[in-house]
Amino acid sequence: MSRALLKFVRVSPTKARLIAREVQGMNAELALAALEFMPNKAAGIVSKVIASAVANGDFEPEEVTITSCRVDKAAVMKRWRPRARGTASRIIKPTAHILVEVGVAEKTENTKKDA
Repeated sequence: MSRALLKFVRVSPTKARLIAREVQGMNAELALAALEFMPNKAAGIVSKVIASAVANGDFEPEEVTITSCRVDKAAVMKRWRPRARGTASRIIKPTAHILVEVGVAEKTENTKKDA
């Protein structure tokens, strides 16, 4: 089992979790192929983290599955935008931590023991 962690990436955690739930439990090769055609910003980021986790364990993408893909909330950058009558409104720029764990796919055999 190997893992990769990307910290303080500038993507909303709620938007990144939608992508993470799609690929959790998938074969790494199929997940990378599916993420390549998703239009979301988070899809490209999660794809790179999956590729890093596969490389960290010296695996090939077709022989591992994504056992865990977790997106946690990180620090929030706060900015201000000038508004009418000298007031200001707050702009919140969220960041996220993305953790991906991959492991070797276990082969399930459907053999029945005769008793």
